[in-house]
Amino acid sequence: MPTGRNCRSPGHIRKTAPSWRKPSWPDPTPLADPEGFWAEAASAVTWTKPWDRVLDDTNAPLYRWFTGGELNTSYNCLDRHVEAGNGERTALIYDSPVTNTKTIWSYQALRDRVARIAGMLRGLGVGKGDRVLIYMPMIPETMMAMLAVARLGAIHSVVFGGFAANELKVRIDDAQPKVILAGSCGIEVQRIVPYKPLLDHAIELATHKPDSVVLWQRPQAQGSLVEGRDYDWAALEAAASAVDCVPVAATDPLYILYTSGTTGIPKGVVRDTGGHLVALTWSMRAIYDIGPGDVMFTASDLGWVVGHSYICYAPLAVGGTTILYEGKPVGTPDAGAFWRVIAEYGVKVMFTAPTAFRAIKKEDPEAALVKQYDLSRFKALFLAGERCDPDTLRWAERILGVPVVDHWWQTETGWPICANPLGIEQLPVKAGSPTVAMAGWNVQVLDAELKPAAAGEIGSLVVKLPLPPGALPTLWQNEDGFRRSYLNDFPGYYKTADAGIVDEDGYVFVMSRTDDIINVAGHRLSTGGMEEVLASHPDVAECAVIGVADALKGQVPLGFVVLKAGVTRSEDDIVKEIVQLVRDRIGPVAAFKTATVVKRLPKTRSGKILRGTMQKIADGEQWKMPATIDDPVILDEITGNLKEIGYAKP
Repeated sequence: MPTGRNCRSPGHIRKTAPSWRKPSWPDPTPLADPEGFWAEAASAVTWTKPWDRVLDDTNAPLYRWFTGGELNTSYNCLDRHVEAGNGERTALIYDSPVTNTKTIWSYQALRDRVARIAGMLRGLGVGKGDRVLIYMPMIPETMMAMLAVARLGAIHSVVFGGFAANELKVRIDDAQPKVILAGSCGIEVQRIVPYKPLLDHAIELATHKPDSVVLWQRPQAQGSLVEGRDYDWAALEAAASAVDCVPVAATDPLYILYTSGTTGIPKGVVRDTGGHLVALTWSMRAIYDIGPGDVMFTASDLGWVVGHSYICYAPLAVGGTTILYEGKPVGTPDAGAFWRVIAEYGVKVMFTAPTAFRAIKKEDPEAALVKQYDLSRFKALFLAGERCDPDTLRWAERILGVPVVDHWWQTETGWPICANPLGIEQLPVKAGSPTVAMAGWNVQVLDAELKPAAAGEIGSLVVKLPLPPGALPTLWQNEDGFRRSYLNDFPGYYKTADAGIVDEDGYVFVMSRTDDIINVAGHRLSTGGMEEVLASHPDVAECAVIGVADALKGQVPLGFVVLKAGVTRSEDDIVKEIVQLVRDRIGPVAAFKTATVVKRLPKTRSGKILRGTMQKIADGEQWKMPATIDDPVILDEITGNLKEIGYAKP
């Protein structure tokens, strides 16, 4: 139980010294004594009111954490550091190679700006529990908007800037925001994407109409204002007064983040306030080894869960420095972009997606550009978002000479399920595994009959309830959908929808999504295992394997490979070699006989390969253009490749 007391505002919070212990890992305490473990972890957070119960199981399987407690996330991320005398410490570094802009914000400056933006929102009628939709690019004002909404006790829903109008309309109707904060445009490597026309069309389509739209005008492409509804952000903020933080219940939502659903209707993942902050604070110290003054570079987007957790909230919660990067791993200007950022700002830990490193490896296979930069202060690389193949992991280890941690988590979980806890002790690496379960994650494998699978046997990866703090407690105004999507298929467990194994040492191997387990003549095989083999070929930069319909075997695997830059060998020879590799390492049972060389793979903006869409194209099924696709033209190229090898029939 914390020693904080009831108060009128966070300025009256009694300060408590953070509690921290460094046990060996795996540590049985989070599962054996979850209330004791998480109460201790929660003492690193400043509360305005202590909780009544650490774990509330009165409505199981809908568990809640820290019921009765009150706090404010924005206060914990900004104000308390300023009040502790650390206002001049660097909080945020904005680095935008696409606009040639660099800006540094101290905790004091960031707090003051966030407080004014919160005042701007309050002037528009935003209060506790109201929703504010944020449709903005990778600029400081986006992160400030998130913190400002949290400051008021309101709920933000960040939608990736540039989302299509219909997808944005669906989110507007579901979240029903009082106010929409928008940027006038986003900037890609070689093009500008105007946001305002998309937003106007989405509001026109939506049943729910926001009271106000506030537009941040970027000089690259300014948007027009609708009279009576729209406001110029800069003018409105300049006229606003700073406001204090509003304490909210630990179980109140901090944000809604939409993730794609199997029905095509997005699911609004809810993140509660107290459990989220406690879990992120624990993860920063235990997993990432980041504390006050340390610099973390998370190369993601604020529109994704990684950006929410490890660009915005977690680094600031522990008094660290976070980098907001508006650029790409290659092309802004070259494949040394990440190394430049790490060297320039003294980055201790970087977090990005494996696909980013595959792109770098493709452009600079020998990592010649690394030699141009001083990376002596760099201590670890974390990868997540897609399964990291062993070849990419080993390549990164070799060129960087630091621990490379493949860790596994989801939008729904908010923070890592499995990782290598560098802040406690570094465990031996097993290539292809995100290592072991973290605090409170009781990961198990169940077979087709919902029985525990033997060590090393592939099955459905599930988490025994209750989930730890920080994981989603429900879906926004859709408890039935929450139960259907995550709880009903495996009673007593959370369904991750990932398939994999847990070995005799407790190491988890996430092989693929459960719908990527293909059935070849009665044999259940993982496409992820085949991708691991393809990626090991010296000429392959990245790859994907899908299961396609086959009249005789039910399904057979089909491979796609992207070659490294500079490879001039015959594509036919390379395909023959990778087919033989799969035969040698997995066996004839895989029935892997066909692969095609492609220029690039279709991906979401967060780097996930669109395997499901490729499968539908290959099988000649109806398919819909994914709203999150990075470049729609790629699917035309993939369709052409598939037709050449006898697939993608109309």
